[in-house]
Amino acid sequence: MSANHIPVQFSDRKRRAVDRLTRRLVTCCGVAILLLMLLLFCWLIGVVLPLFNAPGLQIAASQQLWDRAPALAMGNQGNTGWRISARGAARFIPLDGQPAEPALALTPAPDDAVQSADGQTLLLNMQGALTLMQPTTDQQWRFPLGDKPFHLPDGAVTKMALATRHAGQWRIAALTEAGLRVLTLGTDRQASVIPLPQGQLDLLALSPSGDLLYTTEGNLLRVWQLDDDRALLRETHTLPTPPKSLHLLVGGRSLLIQDHSGVTQWFAIASDQGPRLQRIRTFDHSDGETILVTESQRRVFATLSKQGMLRLFASKQNGPILQRQLEPGIVQAQFSPRGDSLLIERPGSWQTLRLDNPWPDVTWRNFWQKIWYENYPGPDWVWQSTAAGDSYQAKFSLMPMVMGTLKAASLALLFATPLALAAAMYTAWFMAPGLRRWVKPAIEMMGALPSVVVGLIAGIWLAPHIGQALVGVLLLPLTLAGSLLLCGVFSARLPPRWRQPGREVLILLPLLLLVTLLTLWLPTLLIPDAGDWLPHYEQRNLLVAALAMGFALVPLIFTLSEDALFSVPAALGQGSLALGATPWQTLTRVVLPGASAGIFAALMIGLGRAVGETMILLMATGNTPQSEGGLFSGLRALSANIAIEMPEAAAGSAHYRVLFLSALMLLLFTLVINTVAELIRQRLRQRYSQHEEQA
Repeated sequence: MSANHIPVQFSDRKRRAVDRLTRRLVTCCGVAILLLMLLLFCWLIGVVLPLFNAPGLQIAASQQLWDRAPALAMGNQGNTGWRISARGAARFIPLDGQPAEPALALTPAPDDAVQSADGQTLLLNMQGALTLMQPTTDQQWRFPLGDKPFHLPDGAVTKMALATRHAGQWRIAALTEAGLRVLTLGTDRQASVIPLPQGQLDLLALSPSGDLLYTTEGNLLRVWQLDDDRALLRETHTLPTPPKSLHLLVGGRSLLIQDHSGVTQWFAIASDQGPRLQRIRTFDHSDGETILVTESQRRVFATLSKQGMLRLFASKQNGPILQRQLEPGIVQAQFSPRGDSLLIERPGSWQTLRLDNPWPDVTWRNFWQKIWYENYPGPDWVWQSTAAGDSYQAKFSLMPMVMGTLKAASLALLFATPLALAAAMYTAWFMAPGLRRWVKPAIEMMGALPSVVVGLIAGIWLAPHIGQALVGVLLLPLTLAGSLLLCGVFSARLPPRWRQPGREVLILLPLLLLVTLLTLWLPTLLIPDAGDWLPHYEQRNLLVAALAMGFALVPLIFTLSEDALFSVPAALGQGSLALGATPWQTLTRVVLPGASAGIFAALMIGLGRAVGETMILLMATGNTPQSEGGLFSGLRALSANIAIEMPEAAAGSAHYRVLFLSALMLLLFTLVINTVAELIRQRLRQRYSQHEEQA
């Protein structure tokens, strides 16, 4: 009979009240955590969703013009537009309906006008003579070379193109009576002239920097490479049909050729003869008699038909991103500098279209499909978010990071799982209890090592040593497995006092350590610095990252798996042993099935930890965002990419939101993995419970 007496002050009602309070507190905490996760999830979605909004268009009321003469040139500065008519009147016109400034009379009246790529400078052809003119943001007209037209010594100009080399210097391509000439001049009026052996042409266009000249004669397209003092014919192409117009997208790397079949994009691809133009794509629904206008800061252009059909295109998409039917009669159009409005002209009137198209290059397909970027040899998955040039086209393919994350997590789990499970099985089932009380806490303490320390050791110390002893590292799994098998064979021949059950590890560990050292050292005598022999070997690579991250996963998987094995009822193992089964048979056929739910949960938690790992991958992989590459190549994971680039991303930009999309993908992946793991764990647990009831 028990000697413990129930105290007089014991109250069963008080105990039940404490239980209810504890249960409600735990429930409230769990619900609060779920609500916090839901709030985080909704916030991430709120940041990411604007990336996928369809472009919008708002049509403003028309405003009448004072001059019904056709426009030779027009510009859109956002709130103000300017216009040069065939009568020689240059006028700034507010787009909000306010009265316009008095017109500037140009004498003589210009016959033609062309603009530089940035829209900041005009070249006027005034009866064969040339004048440079600049509209300023304060509604003034500047003449950087003076307001008097200058004549070329080779005669009157009939066709021309303009490019701004840099501040205070321009390059002009002009067709004169004597042939094609390239003129470079600055504000000091010092000019150099390069004659080109071409007397006839239909169209000509200069790249924004003035280093390339494109000319057409019939269906022949010629590309001239221009230097300071000479011109070289780089290549000649025969087009299917004579083009109607030539346009350069921002940056000057993409050439748009418009003909009766539509608009085609061309850019240079490296070849044995140097860079050569190649036809990349024909934009869908771009055919017909249309006016083509390009943006000055983004690779976006629009086509407008005389019937009023507006189509907006982006260079990375084959079809239009926006279509809208407008009133017919459009004769000219011009984008604002930011691309947020489009000014269109009809005879005697202007109309402003407000555009909502902040991220024209971002679509869900572009994150996963191969895209053919400018000057790349072919379509590929590329992540390169920033560059030094303002005209750089950002590349936001997520495939390199997703593949890097999966490769690193899978290989780390492949490395950690055998070690952790083998250690857990031995510790829980074979090791002596006294030794287990020391080993288990020691391995668990490994999990407290900060991941940044593991990454630092892997990047600074481990990576160079692996490159020196690469052959030994690759042979190490085979030698360790062979050593274990030989130890199992010869263990029966050891003296009885050396074969104490549960303490075999005291002999085995020094032996395996010796085998490891010999395996890593002996091959270096024959093949030193084996990594230098491989053509594509990178010092910080997938192998280094997997070893370091696997080392960090071992304590986690070991602890959970060992607890699962140790929690299997002892009666099951004792009953199996009593029926004549060996300890190994009992472990593999009784204990492991009983602990399978917990072991599977441990592996899934380890996979989730590997997918979300940041610092180890940040310091041990080289952070190379590439989709291809094997064991000895670098990589970049989603989590490391967020840590690297989030401090540099401008708030609200496409780059900023794509990084948040990466974080949302990591969160969803973790939720899916945990949900699937819990479902499978419950099913395994239910199956084990049924077997236990039948037994």
